[in-house]
Amino acid sequence: MSTLAHIFEAHGMATVALGSIKSQIETTAPPRGLWCDFPLGRPLGVPSDRDFQHRVLNAAFELLKSPEPIFSEYGERIIDDGTEVMSCPMPPRHDPTLHPAIDEANGLRPAYERSIGEYGNRVGAGRVVQADQIADAIEAFIRVSEGTPWKEAGVPGIPARVSQDIRGYYETAALALSEHAPAAWAGTRWFLDETEAGKVVMAARQAMADAGEKEPIWFYMAPGDR
Repeated sequence: MSTLAHIFEAHGMATVALGSIKSQIETTAPPRGLWCDFPLGRPLGVPSDRDFQHRVLNAAFELLKSPEPIFSEYGERIIDDGTEVMSCPMPPRHDPTLHPAIDEANGLRPAYERSIGEYGNRVGAGRVVQADQIADAIEAFIRVSEGTPWKEAGVPGIPARVSQDIRGYYETAALALSEHAPAAWAGTRWFLDETEAGKVVMAARQAMADAGEKEPIWFYMAPGDR
């Protein structure tokens, strides 16, 4: 984005780049950069808090007044200490003949659709796997966790990207089930630690690592610190 900012500026368009990683925005050096010490994925800070977001945007637009390159730090911080886990009541089991993770995913579909109706298709699954394919993707990871090589298990794409869609499906459904917007990584911690599908993803990830698969294939099925 910083490179694009320089190209736009060269053609007469003023730009401001917002960054959440201080060293990154310093080293890429956009013409006008605002470092916001917020969790990744939340460039304007607090979800659904218009006043907070407007303050961030106003600070960014102030940088447009500078005719020279400028780097500024936003005065408010949001710290994720890595401990909060989203509280989310799960729907009851519906079909005990299914694997718990598949039954769980099917049960979340109404909540997922409510969230899509409220927030639109910019959230949720769909990068590689659509919502209708989530159960099949989980079933493929179950086979991987049981020892089937991922290329033979029916995984519908690169495992890391498929797992991101499963996680996106779950976190989107959770927005309709929880009472407030969770902390930045609280939804991810909830998915990986509290849900049956999260356990399947982590088990498949470990199985691929144990089988000697190349690290990029399995490593990014979960955040790097996991």
